[in-house]
Amino acid sequence: MEPFYRTIIGVARTLFAAQGLKFTITGEEHIPATGGAVIAINHTGYMDFTYAGIPARATKRYIRFMAKKEVFDHKISGPMMRAMKHIPVDRGDAHESYRLAVEALKAGELVGVFPEETISRSFELKTFRSGAARMANEAGVPVIPMIIWGSQRVWTKGHPKHLGRTNTPITIKVGEPIAPYEPASEMTAQLHSTMEKMLHEVQQDYVHEPGAYWVPRRLGGTAPTLEEATAQDEAAAAERRARKAREKAERERARGGDPGTSAQ
Repeated sequence: MEPFYRTIIGVARTLFAAQGLKFTITGEEHIPATGGAVIAINHTGYMDFTYAGIPARATKRYIRFMAKKEVFDHKISGPMMRAMKHIPVDRGDAHESYRLAVEALKAGELVGVFPEETISRSFELKTFRSGAARMANEAGVPVIPMIIWGSQRVWTKGHPKHLGRTNTPITIKVGEPIAPYEPASEMTAQLHSTMEKMLHEVQQDYVHEPGAYWVPRRLGGTAPTLEEATAQDEAAAAERRARKAREKAERERARGGDPGTSAQ
């Protein structure tokens, strides 16, 4: 029993009810009642991790999500994340987060990962990182694919959040476990193919608004194509690197003083 995690889930369910969110969930039986497993989830919105834990409650289990270290550094969210045994991911030291995830899997935990790493602006599946497959192989546990669709309507990258009573339908589909096997690259390719098929299946039964920003171009929406979204991601990443370089240079100047000033 985990009173704090259970309380947070209760608060989340109250919030979901207040928002009028309408969940359609299938495949909960694929979440194991015991033992470790990697839960691989697609990523279209900021609230995905709150929805991804719902199917696991069918077996009264909790998912330990891998999340950005910045969330753990926050004075409010940090203690909460640690209390729920989530796993911090430091982009500068990925090895440590990987080690912690494997340890959790070997201890019989469910570890939630987003193989795309960041939100997909196109709402199509981006290229997957191989971390989920590598962790599964090292820990000797399966990877369970999960698709969430509709969460981008609540809050996604580059668009206003809609946290009021929107009555938004959200579909969650859990797929059959994929047993670990080498090489990890082939397992990752299978995972991507499986989740893409699941995504298309879920979309067939979902009502999409023509021309809406949250609808993929392929389905008549105005979301960027996967290629356009990739270019946007690359531009944003380049800007982050440039900003970090500027901040580092400013810190170094502050420590060493301004040579121009000392020479005057």
